[in-house]
Amino acid sequence: MKSKKIEIRKYEAWLSPETMHNHSLKWLSELRFAQDEQLFFNDLVDAYTLQLIDLKHFNESTEVINKLSALQKETKALIKTVINHEKGLNIMVDGIDQIPEENTYKDEHGKLIITISDFLEKYRALKSKLFVLIKGIIKEVKQKKLLP
Repeated sequence: MKSKKIEIRKYEAWLSPETMHNHSLKWLSELRFAQDEQLFFNDLVDAYTLQLIDLKHFNESTEVINKLSALQKETKALIKTVINHEKGLNIMVDGIDQIPEENTYKDEHGKLIITISDFLEKYRALKSKLFVLIKGIIKEVKQKKLLP
């Protein structure tokens, strides 16, 4: 039996400069919204600090708060990266054929698609975890108030 050699080709979709610009604008919007949400999360953590440092929730809350802090730093870095990437878009629309630079820009854009997608996935997971934690704490606080 002969083994067949399978050829794997890398598929690159041709993205127009307008499409890449729209991606960048969308990313900036999502990242800036996440940054605003993170301010809300900080206020939420501040409001429930005493309950979060309770031994019952300490380990989980410490983990969530540390991840939140790391994601805040990552959000700022990604915003800067996307802004710089957007500024580099002129290489695609300047009317001069600079094939290596244009390919580099496209590769960078492809990497950003993956990076932003992964970040937003992590962010949503952390957000859910934080809400579940705070929701549980709020329920406990209400139960304590109801019981004499």
